[in-house]
Amino acid sequence: MNWLTNYVRPKIRTLLGQKPVPDNLWVTCPNCSQMIFHEDHRKNLRVCPNCGHHMRLPAKDRLDSVMDEGFATIELPKVPPDPLHFRDQKRYTDRLRAARAETGLEDAILVAHGTIGGEKAVVGAFAFDFMGGSMGAAVGEAILAAAQLAVLQEAALVIFTASGGARMQEGAISLMQMPRTVLAVRMVKRAGLPYIVVLTDPTTGGVTASFAMLGDVHIAEPGALIGFAGARVIEQTVREKLPDGFQRAEYLHEHGMVDLVVKRSELKATLARLIGLLTEPRKAAPDRPVAEVLPLPSPEAPASAG
Repeated sequence: MNWLTNYVRPKIRTLLGQKPVPDNLWVTCPNCSQMIFHEDHRKNLRVCPNCGHHMRLPAKDRLDSVMDEGFATIELPKVPPDPLHFRDQKRYTDRLRAARAETGLEDAILVAHGTIGGEKAVVGAFAFDFMGGSMGAAVGEAILAAAQLAVLQEAALVIFTASGGARMQEGAISLMQMPRTVLAVRMVKRAGLPYIVVLTDPTTGGVTASFAMLGDVHIAEPGALIGFAGARVIEQTVREKLPDGFQRAEYLHEHGMVDLVVKRSELKATLARLIGLLTEPRKAAPDRPVAEVLPLPSPEAPASAG
């Protein structure tokens, strides 16, 4: 037996070769340090089964988790890739190329249309792993396209936010997306359609200061960081110690900034119920005329004279 174990088995293994063991079989929860098997991690939608900590979810997984089968993503409008020819430690074009190769996305948002629990919806999901989910011209155009599609299909518009704010590499152009996205939201509301925002970790900066806080209903995931400026900046400005849990979903819910804090596993059912309630008046009036979709001016369009 020793001869077989010590001599024959190693020879067979050498001839056949050993399969490499993947180094990503286990995930460590950043909140409680619990080790989670990767399959359990995926099936649980990246929520720790030990402490309930909600880890960040990729945009494609987000759409899969809330939308019914058969949904389709849309091709987003093209924008100039580097309008300011920006460069810091790297060229902006190189950063975009690296982010696209790493994530498989064109920019920091995916837009899809289909149904949620049988209710028609157009869904935009931010991708924080694409340059911190920052909002540049491409994201602004995507939200406008999502709003126009929602009006055309008479569907609810749902946006999942996960962003550090405006994209610094696009300067004033990125700031221009704040009023443009506000106009896109107004288009949906004027059509009498629901606009629901799901605030995920983190939602900050120019995204918070624009379309993210204009929803008919604001839902937040447990523990999500939501705010405009960072806590340290606020403390230095007001010269006061901020309370525990400041800018977290539960704190904002207690103070009326967020309507609901919903676990990720319950989001789909919650969204379906809300969309059904908010669209009930439209279902009772099927002959209601479809609202006209008005195009918004491009940020590159020259100003009219006079």
